Amino acid sequence: MNDTPHISQEDLTLYAMQALTPEESRPVQAHLDVCAECRAEYASILAEVALIGLSAEQQVMPGGARQRLLARAANTPQEISAAAPAPMAPAAPLSARSHATTPATTGSRFGWVGWLVAVATLAVAAYLGNHNLQMQQQLNQDRGEIAQLSAQAQRAQELMEALTSPEAQQVTLTESKQSAQPNGHAVYLKKSGTLVFVASHLHPIAADKTYELWLIPADGKAPIPAGLFRPDTRGSGSVVLPNLPTGVAAKAFGVTIEDAQGANTPTLPIVLAG
Repeated sequence: MNDTPHISQEDLTLYAMQALTPEESRPVQAHLDVCAECRAEYASILAEVALIGLSAEQQVMPGGARQRLLARAANTPQEISAAAPAPMAPAAPLSARSHATTPATTGSRFGWVGWLVAVATLAVAAYLGNHNLQMQQQLNQDRGEIAQLSAQAQRAQELMEALTSPEAQQVTLTESKQSAQPNGHAVYLKKSGTLVFVASHLHPIAADKTYELWLIPADGKAPIPAGLFRPDTRGSGSVVLPNLPTGVAAKAFGVTIEDAQGANTPTLPIVLAG
């Protein structure tokens, strides 16, 4: 909980207009870093400062802020010319004097507006720049999530096509030369290389061993590794959507027992075949 006294509205206004000295600005910034209430008030004042700077009419500033600005201007040293005063020019007609003094009068009344516009523009630009950066970061995060969801949807579509396509091969694998109890079932779609394999009643294997599934190509080429799997406590295992080349016609599928990292060529015997 923040027990530090809040920054006055007057000081927040001067801070927004960059009218504080560096020594005065540091405690204000330190307090804004930890006080959500003052940050909200500061954001509101920034908007008011921008409105003052962009408006043709003078807006009422928080009490005391205008007096402090005028006091700072009065204490600023001014250059005094050492040259002798110029001879007094002949008095101009009343209409000419009235016309000539109009710009000076306007300057004394509205001359500070241009300076305020510059300060307000810098403050608003800094605020909008930070807001734009936050929006860009959020947009990049959203794009990453959309890409991840798109990839998941693509895999789900491939899985559904493999399970439902009439072109998919469905093969049941059984244990060779031993009890027929362990078995496996493969669904394979050649055109996309999509494969789903589920096995049950598998025998337990050593901790440094693994089962490996193989695709046996119909063209007689070398068997293709199709995924590693280990049985759970019920003897079930699976391989879902392994990274296989597309368009490879399958003559058969087989399962071998390999070292934990798998192998590039099958190690006999083939314990399941189909």
